[in-house]
Amino acid sequence: MKVLVVGSGGREHALVWKIAQSPRVEQIYCAPGNGGTAAIAENVAIKDSDIDALVNFAKDKAVDMTVVGPEVPLVLGLVDALEAAGLRAFGPSSRAAILEGSKAFSKDLMALNGIPTAEYGRFTEVERAREYLDRVGAPIVVKADGLAAGKGVLICQDLEAAHQALNEIMVDQQFGAAGTEVVIEEFLTGTELSMLCFTDGKTVVPMVSAKDYKKIGEGDTGLNTGGMGCISPNPAYDQALESLCLEQVCYPTIRAMAADDRKFKGILYCGLILTTNGPRVLEFNARFGDPETQVILPRLKTDLVDVFEAVIDERLAELPVQWDGEAAATIVLASAGYPQSYDKGFPISGLDSVSEVEVFHAGTKLSDDQVLTAGGRVLNITARGAVVQDALDRSYAACEIVEFENKIYRRDIGI
Repeated sequence: MKVLVVGSGGREHALVWKIAQSPRVEQIYCAPGNGGTAAIAENVAIKDSDIDALVNFAKDKAVDMTVVGPEVPLVLGLVDALEAAGLRAFGPSSRAAILEGSKAFSKDLMALNGIPTAEYGRFTEVERAREYLDRVGAPIVVKADGLAAGKGVLICQDLEAAHQALNEIMVDQQFGAAGTEVVIEEFLTGTELSMLCFTDGKTVVPMVSAKDYKKIGEGDTGLNTGGMGCISPNPAYDQALESLCLEQVCYPTIRAMAADDRKFKGILYCGLILTTNGPRVLEFNARFGDPETQVILPRLKTDLVDVFEAVIDERLAELPVQWDGEAAATIVLASAGYPQSYDKGFPISGLDSVSEVEVFHAGTKLSDDQVLTAGGRVLNITARGAVVQDALDRSYAACEIVEFENKIYRRDIGI
């Protein structure tokens, strides 16, 4: 079969890598892809937001399944457009992807259905938002309602910072239309974890656990990023917690979405924090996490294509999804200056010299057979081991070998 993977990051490289292991797959396309996907798929120069061009390509190439990686094409309705053209696609519809596309929608859904989350207010007028801030005080979290590439969540330790965050989002419009509305929510303390699940709108199958490291600096300091590293399993996650989250979060969410004519099929990503009062939902995503995908998929034993088809056909309950018992870790090699401004276009060396790891490309491009940096997060150095520390040791050893100008990475992932 022919498979099209949409996206250009480390998540998409990991998806292409895993899909290529299926004996059922003969050809993989990746749009637009990166320097890593080019080695195992045919990169296609179509932006992931160009819905019409992606649908036309899938039709012209008689693609059997399209797997949508990023959130933007999901929210824009790529799955709907593909299905309308008679093509099979993995991922939620636009009506379902609003669970990630609008923080205000997801907060209201949780409030109406008793799904545990932080107290909040939502505002389209900056003056009302300011009044709310002055009333509830700080620390507080200010969020742009729409998609902001993972950068629209501002944690404010005092009211001055909170008012500045409001100005950045609503007045200065640093996140564009995503900041037309803001969600201001209670600051929660505890251990954060990611819970990713396959769901066909009826059945929920949790994946193995992962722990993401969002801050740019060691000791979880500095600005939020898309993720600087990840380990699996998460030491704070066990069977009892999984059962609790399925009961209190996952199934109530899937049922609530279905009741609102928004059947959710694809990946339900629950960003959780374990408080003294139990787990609370920080956010929902409608797709695989990045870099969680890079540590989760290496542990999947079941053919990923079989899982995707079971979700599309709403027969997930019939498929036993199996995982191995090993651990995995990934370290992100990034460009100095990320997540703000950074230089790119630097040659990458050492990729052929590393062993015992998979190198998933996140922000790279090929130029005259040379791999160059092309993003803030450049590479994911991923390894497996009997325990997390074994995997970390292998990842970090490879991080010392792979080189490019302005390379940075955290040296405390897993600690």
